Amino acid sequence: MKYLATLLLCCISMVHASAQDAPDETPAIADIIKKHGLENSQVMDIASWITDVYGPRLTGSPMLDKATAWAESELKSWGMQNVMLDEWGPFGRGWELKHFEIHASAPSYWQVIAYPKAWSPSAAGTAEVIYLNVDEEEDLENYKGKLQGKFVMMDTIRNVDAPFEAKAKRHDSESLLKLANAGTPTPRPRRRNRAGGFSLNKKIWQFLEKEKPLAVLDRSYKGDLGTVFVSGARTGEGRARDSAKDVIPQVTLSVEHYNRLFRMMNKGIKPQLTIDLKSEYTNPDEMEHNIIAEIPGTDLRDEVVIFGAHFDSWHTGTGATDNGAGSSVMMEAARILLETIKESGIQPRRTLRLALWTGEEQGLHGSRGYVGQHYAEFGEDGWTPQSLKPAQKKVSAYYNLDNGTGKIRGVYLQGNNDVAPIFREWLAPFDELEASTLTLSNTGGTDHLPFDGVGIPGFQFIQEPMAYFSRTHHSNMDNWDHLVEADLKQAATIIAYFVWQTAQRDEMLPRKAMDIDLEDADRQ
Repeated sequence: MKYLATLLLCCISMVHASAQDAPDETPAIADIIKKHGLENSQVMDIASWITDVYGPRLTGSPMLDKATAWAESELKSWGMQNVMLDEWGPFGRGWELKHFEIHASAPSYWQVIAYPKAWSPSAAGTAEVIYLNVDEEEDLENYKGKLQGKFVMMDTIRNVDAPFEAKAKRHDSESLLKLANAGTPTPRPRRRNRAGGFSLNKKIWQFLEKEKPLAVLDRSYKGDLGTVFVSGARTGEGRARDSAKDVIPQVTLSVEHYNRLFRMMNKGIKPQLTIDLKSEYTNPDEMEHNIIAEIPGTDLRDEVVIFGAHFDSWHTGTGATDNGAGSSVMMEAARILLETIKESGIQPRRTLRLALWTGEEQGLHGSRGYVGQHYAEFGEDGWTPQSLKPAQKKVSAYYNLDNGTGKIRGVYLQGNNDVAPIFREWLAPFDELEASTLTLSNTGGTDHLPFDGVGIPGFQFIQEPMAYFSRTHHSNMDNWDHLVEADLKQAATIIAYFVWQTAQRDEMLPRKAMDIDLEDADRQ
């Protein structure tokens, strides 16, 4: 008995010593991810392909189709599995700009800085400029029969102030502390159209459609020094991408050139402009596609960790900070994970799924369509979930990046306080990369929202503001040159680690209570 007891104690001691001597996997994986993310990065080359070669990527455009084909081929070449195009729609007709120029032709020649709005039809000619001065519906009678074939200006002068403050900025200790101290957010009601709201504006556009001007001109609502913020054309009934709608050509001018025309008209001078706009409507089946690719899991392969960004952009720049940055980072995160698996020999437990969404700029259509197809039944508004599908329980988390080129400073928890200690532990290996802030706040306007709305933990990362909203967001200056290499490397590295850790946990991430009580798929 004494011999057996001694032998048992020796065995216990050996097991204990072995457990103590076994290397901790977590620091090793973090180091491997850092090596491939910070030292061997390919994120800027990926971004150059997405923006310089395949930008811009307006939803429905042939260039988006080319970019999608490139991404699909690239991901397959890396060794991603189950690479596929996930169809959603109908979206409406696509649009491609073939040629555009506009200049003043009288009383003198000068080149006008301007861009057509997406879904504007072709237009060509020289005409006088008329300002449409309408405060109430009765004022429209003053212009009846006078606008056909003319350029119509819709806005007044916007003063341009000298830029004494820097347009770009980073988070400081005060702004990060404010985020860290934010309380649990209250649900934000979804905006609905007000009964009778915007009726005058609607009547103006309906009037213009009858008058048939050569083109409608407005000015960039913000920006200066030739920065022009442009989005999509409109009609008297709403969206210009609806195939049955006739659309007036619409052009957005730089504020300085719009103001110049307006000042000339105030002096009694009648300027003339010449336009040559060639565009085509595309995508006759009106269907669109997200890009999906996976790294299969092992013992928990039926559970999924999704990480993604929107791949589409507006049309005046090349879609770099919005959102070539996020797409490049998420593709780079996938590449880092593949290299980490190869070097470590460790396979992910859960399946890792990369998603590059389309149609985000027009209302999160791609991600919403994906969630509606796989995880929940939506109501008539396309947003409110009515019931959950079985696969909803199999998604541990969705991670998103879509706030420009700035590096990650932490995570918006979307009111999910239970993930805070988990995320804090995951951020610890990256102290030197200055990502440590967790806030209960939510942030809106991008593709984590459909996941969060159906009870799947969905997160957007806190990013440095940079010059995102002041210079590049939806503007002609949204180009590769405004991406910050060190910041994108940092973001891809941290996100790769978050995805890895989510995949390796014994349990899925904690879920917050949903705002509404739904029928669970298991109770139907």
